[in-house]
Amino acid sequence: MGFTFQFIIRLFLTMLLSAILTPLIKLLAFKIGAVDAPGERRINQKTMPTAGGLAIFLSFSLLALWEFSSVLGFSNLSFVLLGALIVVVTGLIDDIKELNPRQKTLGITLASLVIYFWADIGFHTFSIPFIGVVEIGWLSLPMTIIWILAITNAVNLIDGLDGLAAGISIIALITMGLISYFFIPGNGVVLAILIFSLIAAIVGFYPYNFYPATIYLGDTGALFLGFMIAVFSLQGLKNATFISVMTPMFILGVPITDTVYAMIRRFFNKQSISSPDKMHLHHRLLSLGFTHRGAVLTIYAMALVFSFIALLMNYASTWATVLLVLSTLIGMELFIELIGLVGENRQPLMKGLKFIGNRKYRQEILEKRKK
Repeated sequence: MGFTFQFIIRLFLTMLLSAILTPLIKLLAFKIGAVDAPGERRINQKTMPTAGGLAIFLSFSLLALWEFSSVLGFSNLSFVLLGALIVVVTGLIDDIKELNPRQKTLGITLASLVIYFWADIGFHTFSIPFIGVVEIGWLSLPMTIIWILAITNAVNLIDGLDGLAAGISIIALITMGLISYFFIPGNGVVLAILIFSLIAAIVGFYPYNFYPATIYLGDTGALFLGFMIAVFSLQGLKNATFISVMTPMFILGVPITDTVYAMIRRFFNKQSISSPDKMHLHHRLLSLGFTHRGAVLTIYAMALVFSFIALLMNYASTWATVLLVLSTLIGMELFIELIGLVGENRQPLMKGLKFIGNRKYRQEILEKRKK
C-alpha cells in the first residue's frame, strides 16, 4: 500500500513537471527557431513552436533517474535514456534545421545500437506456432534495428493533427502497461511502472497540444515517443512468440496501417517511399468533411479498437488469434478503400466483392477483357 501511494505521487510529480516545463519549452522553441511555419503540407495557419516533446523527455527522464532506477533496480534504464537522448537530439535538430530521411534514420539507428548492445534489449528467439522455438542468431541485431526504426517512424508519420500522436501514444502505452503488468513475467511490473511514468509525462503536456494546440510535439517528441514505445515493446519480445509480436503491432495498428498504406500508395504512384504527400489517414478524413477535432477523435476511436483487440489476443487461443487477425485485416482494408487512402480508384477488395455479388457486372468486366 505504501509503495502504491508513492508511485501515485511520483506519477503526479511527473505530470506536474511536464505541465510546468511545456510553456518554458514553448519560449525556448521560438528562441532557437524550432518553429513550424504555415505551408502547403501544413495544417496550421500561423507559425507554431515545435519541440514540445522536450518537456515530455525531460520530465520522464529526471524522475526516472531520480527515483525509479534506484527503487526498482532497472539496471539498463540509463542506457535506454541514452538511446532516447540520441533520438531527441536528432528530432530537435530536425525541428530547427530540417534533416533529410537518411540523417534521421542514422540517428535512430545509433540509438538502436545503444539499446541492443548496452541495454541488452532486442529479439533473441522466436516461437512459431505448431513449429516451436527458433534461434534467431545473427538476425537478432537487424531485426531489432528494423523494429525500432519502423515503430519510431510510424508514430512520427501519424503526427499530423493537434494532439493526434500524443493521444495515440497514450492509448498505446496504457494498453502496453496493462499487458506488461498482467502478462509479462519477471520485470513486467517494473516495465509497467516505467510505461505509466511516461504516460504521466505525456498527460502533463497534452492540454497544450490538443486542438487548438499552442505547441507541437515536433520530431523531438514524435520520434521520442515512437522510440520509447518500440523499446518498451521489445522488453516483452526477448523470447518472441506469435502473440507477443502481434500484440504491439495491433496496439500501434493506426500508425502502422497509415505507414504501410503510405508505402503502397507511393509505390503505385512511382514515388520515393520517403516522399511527403497529403494522403495520410488524417488528411483523408479532413478531405471527407471531418472537422479537425472530429478527425482526431475518430482516429482515437480506431486506436481504442485496435488496443481492445490486442488485449483479447492475450486471452485467445492460437487459432482464435489467427482468425481475429484475419478478420481485423479484412475490416481495415474495407475501411481504407472506403476513405481512399491508397487512391480513390484503388479498391481491389470492394471491386472483388462487387464482382462476386453482381452477375451483370461480372459479365461486363469479362467483355471488356475480351475487347
